[in-house]
Amino acid sequence: MIARQSTLFIPTLREAPADAEAVSHKLLVRGGYIRQVSAGVWTFLPLGWRVHQKVVQIIREEMDAIGGQEMLMPVLTPLELWQHTKRDHIGEVFRLKDRTGRDYVLPMTHEETVTFHAKELASYRQLPQLLYHFSIKERDELRSRGGLLRLREFIMKDAYSFDRDEAGLDVAFRRCEEAYHRMYQRAGLAYSAVQAESGMMGGKESIDFLAPSGSGENTLVTCENGDFAADLEVARGIPRKPDLPESLAAPKEVATPGVTTIEALAEMLGIDAAATSKAMPVMTNDGRLVLGLVRGDDRLAEPKMTAALEADYRPATDEEIRAAFGAGGGSLGPVGIEVEVIADEALRSGQFVAGANRDGWHLLGVEAGRDYEPRFADLREARHGDACPNCGGELRFQTAIEIGHIFKFNDRYSTPLGATFLDEDGAEKPLIGGSYGVGPARMMAAAVEQYHDENGIVWPAAVAPYDVHVLALHGGSDEVLGLADAVASTLDEAGHQVLLDDRDERPGEKFADADLIGCPLRIIVGKKSLDDRSVDVRRRDGSDESRVPAADVLKWAGQA
Repeated sequence: MIARQSTLFIPTLREAPADAEAVSHKLLVRGGYIRQVSAGVWTFLPLGWRVHQKVVQIIREEMDAIGGQEMLMPVLTPLELWQHTKRDHIGEVFRLKDRTGRDYVLPMTHEETVTFHAKELASYRQLPQLLYHFSIKERDELRSRGGLLRLREFIMKDAYSFDRDEAGLDVAFRRCEEAYHRMYQRAGLAYSAVQAESGMMGGKESIDFLAPSGSGENTLVTCENGDFAADLEVARGIPRKPDLPESLAAPKEVATPGVTTIEALAEMLGIDAAATSKAMPVMTNDGRLVLGLVRGDDRLAEPKMTAALEADYRPATDEEIRAAFGAGGGSLGPVGIEVEVIADEALRSGQFVAGANRDGWHLLGVEAGRDYEPRFADLREARHGDACPNCGGELRFQTAIEIGHIFKFNDRYSTPLGATFLDEDGAEKPLIGGSYGVGPARMMAAAVEQYHDENGIVWPAAVAPYDVHVLALHGGSDEVLGLADAVASTLDEAGHQVLLDDRDERPGEKFADADLIGCPLRIIVGKKSLDDRSVDVRRRDGSDESRVPAADVLKWAGQA
């Protein structure tokens, strides 16, 4: 059926919202695709919903092709499910009570709910299973921004596999990984599959699918030689060698009154900031006080710290710090304390300046293994100037949008929720699972970030709202409008999705709206078409612009 623009709700705007920074935010609002209701909460207008559902259909077809079974789980979820898995403490989870006082959550993901249902898988004969749904998710996001990039409410396709052992999980994981590649390729997106961290979801092997963009919440780290790719959260870089002072036979105290920052310490002592260590005491959610230690010029990567601790954590309070170390936060170090120390690999060799656990004092010549016994882990955040851990090449950093995330959670949810099955040997065992998420809205945003020009969106054909945009420059002429209608009908009958701009608007208004909307193909029918029975045809990406007989538009559309 031909979509007639005169009857549609497509409220285009000439100016972007004042708070819009991301290109996708600006153009999706200006093109009449989305509208904001409140911070992080958006409505998909008819045009936007068409694109969203095209993305959904690509995802659905690829999940079905690997044996996925679509279902629908509720948003309203009893809190006790999350209490069983000890995820009820997560700050981003919305909570509410019903009128009887029963507690619920509005989840951002459905591992607990799907595992609750998986408890009905009683025998190994019922395995493997791959279940998925498209559902509204809620996230109590503090810093909603970027249009569709950081939302408080969103639709996600989340899939869950259940197997009898890790070998079966690996098969399911690889099949889903391959399906994700096909999804993004069909949608026309440029992307990278990289090492990632599961974070609050728990689990082991984890892969992020990142789409390079001008805006985004993730950073894609790659090697100039093409042999390394990772999300910044887990990327391992090799830092430059520090300029270390002369070695000492034992740590030596030095007075540093009023010095509480690495910059001030390095300036006072006249040393390289990389020759110092930075102490960060944290408290895990199971009550352990741990001292994280990185080089003074580095930043602690929070996801890496979570992985090293195998637990969520928060910064220790001033009271907790003073009780454990006997000093304030600017004078802490690893020597002479009865606190677990996890040190970054960059501190494995060499002597560094560290806090003396006495206000206004530091220690020179502190050496791991001699003066304190840490557990080593990769804790630092990779940064510009780092070398590739594989080949030594220069690391590059690029803003990206996370468009998918898959990870193995093994028995992380089945054990606390009692989801077991009887194996072939008669033993009761926990189900072994994996989680596979895709955000259709993020794929939309990524497509706009990657495909646009100064005038509007240039949609990849597979996800465009319509295949062809027919512009009738009729100026009140029924004959021109009739010819445009005939051209649109020819395309429609051949299976093309057609948007016909039949509005009584000036040509400049129609061209501007067509550029904003961004359909791949455009056909312009004007008064001159009545004379030569030809029309102007254009590809939105600018690769083709010509005039063809009206009778040949079907042939042109098939070749374009």
